[in-house]
Amino acid sequence: MDMSAADQHMTDVGLIRPDVHIEVHVKSESTVKRSDVRAHVLSLLDRHSSVLGSYKWTEFDNEFLTRNVQSVTVTDITGFKQFVDLKLHNLCIYIFSLNDEVPNTLTLEEEEELSAANHWLLPSAEFHGIWECLIYEDNIKTQLLDYVTTTIFFSDKNVDSNLIAWNRVVLLHGPPGTGKTSLCKGLAQKLSIRLSGRYAYSQFVEINSHSLFSKWFSESGKLVTKMFQKIQELIDDKDALVFVLIDEVESLTAARNAAQAGTEPSDAIRVVNSVLTQLDQIKRYPNVVILTTSNVTEKIDLAFVDRADIKQYIGPPSANAIFHIYLSCLEELMKCQIIYPRQQLLRLEELITMNFMESDLTHLSLMLRKISQKSVGFSGRTLRKIPFLAHALYGKTPTLTVESFLKAMDRAVDNQKQEQANLVNCV
Repeated sequence: MDMSAADQHMTDVGLIRPDVHIEVHVKSESTVKRSDVRAHVLSLLDRHSSVLGSYKWTEFDNEFLTRNVQSVTVTDITGFKQFVDLKLHNLCIYIFSLNDEVPNTLTLEEEEELSAANHWLLPSAEFHGIWECLIYEDNIKTQLLDYVTTTIFFSDKNVDSNLIAWNRVVLLHGPPGTGKTSLCKGLAQKLSIRLSGRYAYSQFVEINSHSLFSKWFSESGKLVTKMFQKIQELIDDKDALVFVLIDEVESLTAARNAAQAGTEPSDAIRVVNSVLTQLDQIKRYPNVVILTTSNVTEKIDLAFVDRADIKQYIGPPSANAIFHIYLSCLEELMKCQIIYPRQQLLRLEELITMNFMESDLTHLSLMLRKISQKSVGFSGRTLRKIPFLAHALYGKTPTLTVESFLKAMDRAVDNQKQEQANLVNCV
């Protein structure tokens, strides 16, 4: 039987061996039993018990796995040079398939068809890979996983929330373009896989609060209540884990302040209070997690700050994080043969062990490090555009060598800095 994250938490005290997480992506057309998949995966892991860091198998010498499984991944292992002996760890195996359906739109009134939110079934093909693409330092992703796991664990153990308080609310705040919304989607996707042994399926509801307060003032809190009634219908299914995302939650502050200042209709504040009341009601259910984001830290509503169990700042990536972001981009372009021939680029950890000394082996990787240092201050969104801009603006041929592409990236970074400076001067 696959071990859920809640079960893992309950057994952590008694475990001598630390957990290693194995995610098994089953092809959507496969109809085989999960127990059979698990047996074949265990055989694979027994034959390949020593892996380097987070490792993924996409090709198999086993006909059953080749026919039914897309990938087997040893995931969330920190340290790129860390060998892991799987026989010394407790293996937590999660078997899942991706949902290929497009998101549904939750509407509130049949006549006007006001769009309340978008709704996905998880794990979703649309969200696949988001978590792995997001690169942060300070173990931000691990802490968020641990928070929700503890939330489910405390609920399953019937801990009295009047004695030990937790509100099921996560607040991610920081400047635009740092991946807050993507992090929420990736977190929900990851947990839908991790908690598949606890819940039959998961659902993700994304509410755009900016749209909410620009369209619905005239109807006061009535439509807000209707929206949360639809969310309540999802939560009422105890076999479902429901994630609710409220993007740009600082618009709540703007609405409340404007109402108090008399510049917006008086019922605007009732809308805000209705949202807060509805959140307080649904947080009582054990199968819901509320995720919120804010781009304007100083304007976050204190009512939300008080409700948030985790208030995590998401800032622009550091030089080290940028190096790994760029490295993942270059590896993708080498896989697609836009950069050709393939050449080895060293990881940052490998450069550190070599004291960043210049040599034929380290030359290209040190070029990438200098570009990464020059890129400090760019948002994650901008960083992932740099390789595209490098090819579009400075790629003289469809296919470039690694060194030629790095030179193009260096020029693209300079170009982006100049464009940002021009925008500031215009303002």
